Amino acid sequence: MITTSRGEKLLQAINAVLLLLAGLACLFPFFYVLSVSFTPAAEVVRKGVVLIPEQFTLYAYKQVMQGYGLGNAYQVTLFRTVVGTALNLFFTVLMAYSLSKKHLPGRSAMLLFVIFTMLFNGGIIPTYLLTRYLGLLDTVWALIIPGLISAFNLIIVKGFFEQLPPEIEESAKVDGAGDFRVLWRIVLPLSLPVIATIGLFYAVFHWNSYFDGIMYIRDQQLYPLQVVLRNILLNFQTQSVDAVNDPSLPASFLSVQMAAVMLSTVPILLVYPFIQKHFAKGVLLGSVKG
Repeated sequence: MITTSRGEKLLQAINAVLLLLAGLACLFPFFYVLSVSFTPAAEVVRKGVVLIPEQFTLYAYKQVMQGYGLGNAYQVTLFRTVVGTALNLFFTVLMAYSLSKKHLPGRSAMLLFVIFTMLFNGGIIPTYLLTRYLGLLDTVWALIIPGLISAFNLIIVKGFFEQLPPEIEESAKVDGAGDFRVLWRIVLPLSLPVIATIGLFYAVFHWNSYFDGIMYIRDQQLYPLQVVLRNILLNFQTQSVDAVNDPSLPASFLSVQMAAVMLSTVPILLVYPFIQKHFAKGVLLGSVKG
């Protein structure tokens, strides 16, 4: 039976308190944004920092949902996140599985090419010109195809595949299974931790990206969620200054900003608990080998 000394118990207590304080420090900004989003503008201006509103209001959420095309932006972002993540995983898994085979002809050259893209890129202007020449401007595919495979994620998945026992695949091929069947029926079920982890990486990237939406999209009906959120923040910036000078203004400038932040943040946060158990395991197992 393992006994714990008094010093170890004290150290564990100190670690628990420090972790609790760190967790509260991380949760405070989120809680503040949530509180302000339900607080009338006059109360925000009067108090400055609002943790528990005296009066709850949904005015800010109504303003965001009705006046700024957030519903349409949600559809674009959901399509980009779901379809983009699926395509990212499909092509990343195919390429990583191929590069994990040491007998693949030209494997070293392809790996060198992949690593080279992690260090150098063509820049914004060549990327924009290529996207325009491909006819992707003002289409949702301009937000998906240019970033179809992440070199970093590819290396992680490749490293995970290399750790799988080769005897499993060899026995399946002896029974007559081809490469695609081995990948689909054997390798992928064993690779759920790394697939879930990389899927989360891709999904968060698509959900939070806004720069490519500004650069490639001119049609406001195709603006992703983060671009609309940016426009909301810019539109209410001048109103924020006016409201500080005149607290009688009825416009919920700060509340609208915080409501937009909540509406764009909460959906992607809800995904994480479902794949949390795979997250750390997938990263660690996939990064042991390079």
